[in-house]
Amino acid sequence: MRAFDIRDEAPGDVAAREALLDEAFGPTRFLKSCERLREGRMPARGLALVATDEERLVATMRMWPVFAGAGRPALLLGPLAVARDYRSLGLGAAMIEEGLARAAARNHRAVLLVGDAPYYARFGFDARFTEELAMPGSVERERFLGLELSKGALDGAAGRVSGAGARVASTTRAAPRQLAQAA
Repeated sequence: MRAFDIRDEAPGDVAAREALLDEAFGPTRFLKSCERLREGRMPARGLALVATDEERLVATMRMWPVFAGAGRPALLLGPLAVARDYRSLGLGAAMIEEGLARAAARNHRAVLLVGDAPYYARFGFDARFTEELAMPGSVERERFLGLELSKGALDGAAGRVSGAGARVASTTRAAPRQLAQAA
């Protein structure tokens, strides 16, 4: 097993994080529905994580403040990316577990994501929590998942998921790469 450390993302991680996301998702990553919720916003405090080995950044994961319907705070998990040579070593799971533990410790009550249901089910994510919610764009319903960090946090959640939290300081609309550097 390769050694890695999970830590808070730092400003010096931007270039490596962006390269890893480009490798994992390609240029179409900026077209996804989840990106509409992240645009112009900062990740949730303490929930932008990276994993490094002795030489380089090998994984990244962020969570973002959102509303799961009108006035119901939640987090949006993603993107999560792991370097090709670190996949299948449990690093993605370690990133998720660390992120969820940090979110719970910060009193966040619920997490949403769009992802592979069989993979995320082991962490407790389930489509039943998002049945009455809608993303700002099209997503495959079976991939739109939720997790309650506090029992009942998503009971009755309905409506459109919308962005929340701090905005990136800018007087003009910044390009996605500029926003990535601001975080």
